[in-house]
Amino acid sequence: MAKTPLPNETTAAWHSTDTDEAISSLQSSTTGLSSQEAESRLKTHGPNRLQQEQARPWYRRFLDQFNNILMLILIVAAVASALLGHHLDAAAILGVVVIIALIGFIQEGKAEQAIQSIRNMLSPQATVLRNGQRTVVDAETVVPGDVVLIESGDRVPADLRLIEVKRFCTDEAALTGESIPVDKQTHPVSTDADLAERSSIAYASTIVVQGTAKGLVVATGTQTEIGKISELVRGVEQLKTPLLRQLDRAGSMLAFFILGAAALTAAVGSFVHNQPLDEMFMAAVGLAVAAIPEGLPAIVTISLALGVQRMAKRKAIIRRLPAVETLGSISTIFSDKTGTLTRNEMTATSIWLGDTQYTIEGTGFNPEGNIRQVDADAQSKPSPITIEDHAALSHFLKVASLCNDAELAQSDGSYHIVGDPTEGALIVAAAKAGFEIQPLRERHPRLDAIPFESEHKYMATVNELDGKHRVLVKGAPDRLLEMSSHTLSQEGLSPIDRSQWEARIEELSSQGLRVLAIAEMASPDSQSLDHEHIQQDLTLLGIIGLLDPPREEAIDAVKECLRAGIRPVMITGDHAATALSIAKQLGFSQTERVVTGREVEAMSDTQLEEIITDVDVFARASPEHKLRLVKAMQAKGGICAMTGDGVNDGPALKRADVGVAMGI
Repeated sequence: MAKTPLPNETTAAWHSTDTDEAISSLQSSTTGLSSQEAESRLKTHGPNRLQQEQARPWYRRFLDQFNNILMLILIVAAVASALLGHHLDAAAILGVVVIIALIGFIQEGKAEQAIQSIRNMLSPQATVLRNGQRTVVDAETVVPGDVVLIESGDRVPADLRLIEVKRFCTDEAALTGESIPVDKQTHPVSTDADLAERSSIAYASTIVVQGTAKGLVVATGTQTEIGKISELVRGVEQLKTPLLRQLDRAGSMLAFFILGAAALTAAVGSFVHNQPLDEMFMAAVGLAVAAIPEGLPAIVTISLALGVQRMAKRKAIIRRLPAVETLGSISTIFSDKTGTLTRNEMTATSIWLGDTQYTIEGTGFNPEGNIRQVDADAQSKPSPITIEDHAALSHFLKVASLCNDAELAQSDGSYHIVGDPTEGALIVAAAKAGFEIQPLRERHPRLDAIPFESEHKYMATVNELDGKHRVLVKGAPDRLLEMSSHTLSQEGLSPIDRSQWEARIEELSSQGLRVLAIAEMASPDSQSLDHEHIQQDLTLLGIIGLLDPPREEAIDAVKECLRAGIRPVMITGDHAATALSIAKQLGFSQTERVVTGREVEAMSDTQLEEIITDVDVFARASPEHKLRLVKAMQAKGGICAMTGDGVNDGPALKRADVGVAMGI
């Protein structure tokens, strides 16, 4: 059914549209649609689900195994042998053909069962306002103009223009490559903002990390951002592997020479030596059958099958047999960053207090690692500190743990964060220093709080600390720097030197770290905490740098690739500075320059081909950019692998000579 758009639906840049204008454009209201209107729009727009090509039936998958010239030659050889009366030979050849087909059929069947469809990324249910009442409906029945209510733990059912938010963050790593949860707000953003920077939109399939929100549905099904990626994947041309191209070429040449030699033999025998034509024909058929290398397809397939089995033992599922050989021909590996090259676990790595810098060892959410004081003049690595000897650091980590809603939990022998991973990184840092978080919070109870909001860029709590009520503040360093008048060092309070702190913030940011600041002040006399109470005269305790650290095994893999002559290239949706920092830590060879998605978009295909071999880091890249980069490398004659764990990697994964989808 053709979709009839609502006014302005196809042309509106919803992220830059005011909420009232968006509601008006979609002929809706803050109380949602009526049931009758929702039903009418469902008939017009269709269900909120992603289109998908029908899976190959089992018989098609079996017949596809015969779709190469060598298998066809084997079949012709079997038929010819049978016609010549060599029934045993014919049966043997057919047996080989069937075994080869069965191996490929079974292997591809296992792989297709293991690959999850991206249409399952959409939420199965949604809470909407219908007839002014809160109602739970199937996500497939959500339509443009619906008002959806979402909260922590929900999967966003459609693309939403946010109307109301309360400390609302979503995890967009799979869609945009953003390594940390994204704070959302309701104000319009710039029309040309990158996908990852459209903070007024919550995207279908992303996960709500914390908070609650009310959003207006502006796109469903294939019109959503994930739907566009799905359609892009469907339209990507899938290339034959180098092995199949070589086998097709060899098979064609072999068939040409065999048939030519057989025809020449028949002609010479018949016209030169005056032999009977029927006898010469049967002799030519016999010659052709004898010349066909019946064992070649069997040897190739068995070799590939053995390779597939070895890969399976290493937890790699090969969907199509020839791909395992292409692994040995790869010249370039394009890789996503978040969750593939990195752990996707925010980790605190550096702390600046008033007059001292510390480094924190250990990665991920495991609370194990030493804290060391940085000494620029030291000739050797300093010894781990004891937190009791560093009162200012102890106080900093205590405040960071109290002005915090995250919790560190352990299950099945591994640690994970309940809540915002960024806050969780602060909890892990405190645990490394020896703090027991829950008893700490019980000893210093929270009396009041101001939740984090993007508009204010900070969170504040009132806690009982050292026998007094203290306001504890955590937030963006530039914002807290404006609100602070003093800083705390080992010697005590001193007036704040803003230029010095700005330099420290810039130093950490240039390393690709996300920087948070921690501050405090005496509690106001009034009973309730308000934004007005903390706009000035804060005491800045320090700043802390956080990073999604590279996987240790990824560092080793990059070394092995470079040693083998394979060039790794990072394509990520994350910030340029973060991507460049991670690339340097991983040991990439060309880290002098990073190219952003906007630069890629401005380049022609020819210009992209010119720079593709000189740049190892591409940041803020969309699925379309990743696809263009793979095509550019293939145009230069490269054999490409693409690896990633997000939906945004799908089109490039399909186009690459070898697509490696990461996952459990």
